[in-house]
Amino acid sequence: MSLTFLELKDIAEREIELVNPTSPEKLLALGSYAGIAPGKTLIDFGCGYAEPLVLWAERFGISGVGIEVRAKAVERSRVKIALHGLSDRLQIVQGRGAEYAFEPGSFDFAACIGASFVWKNLPQALAALKKAIHPAGKILLGEPYWLKDAVPPDLAQAQAEIHSEIGLLDAFRQAGLEVEIILHSSVDEWDRYETANWHGLVKWMVENPGHPDLPDVRAHLHESQDEYMRYGREYFGWALYLLSQTL
Repeated sequence: MSLTFLELKDIAEREIELVNPTSPEKLLALGSYAGIAPGKTLIDFGCGYAEPLVLWAERFGISGVGIEVRAKAVERSRVKIALHGLSDRLQIVQGRGAEYAFEPGSFDFAACIGASFVWKNLPQALAALKKAIHPAGKILLGEPYWLKDAVPPDLAQAQAEIHSEIGLLDAFRQAGLEVEIILHSSVDEWDRYETANWHGLVKWMVENPGHPDLPDVRAHLHESQDEYMRYGREYFGWALYLLSQTL
């Protein structure tokens, strides 16, 4: 039986805490610009291994909840939170972000760092994030975008959910949101994230010679490398966005 994409990500991300092409410094800067502070609450959809939540909780004293579908990611997140002594302020719920029930307007901040795909499209993601916060709340978003207008047709078709950055701006405005801050990712941050995934896959292969899942892991490694080398550096950008509602 072939491994699922999420199972392959569990292997690839075995030693990664921050599963996006950005840095702790930029996430902390985003939190500072947003005004995250003690007594404030935050919900993080698709929280991965809860690294942003932990960073914001330790630096700014935030309380919050993270939603994550992967059981292994949830387990890792809960262990990390306990080790950092944050279990009284941070909670991780296993489930699909788009299906998580919350009281509208009950959070000061809503975050979705590289996981808007849990909804059908970006407008639906923005609507859900906006629904989670009160009128003076803010959204912390991490999103890919096209670096160039001319994208190879096969790539554009395979990545139909990605917008140009001006397309992102239009989507934000149509959702009644204004962009306050943008923190773009560097090539080094892309390299760190992509190759850290390769490292996890290769390390697993070395540790598991002859494993029946090895062909799947190798194929995923090569597919990831080919996509990044052929397209990633030239066509993909990524950034953190701080969004506010206009009253």
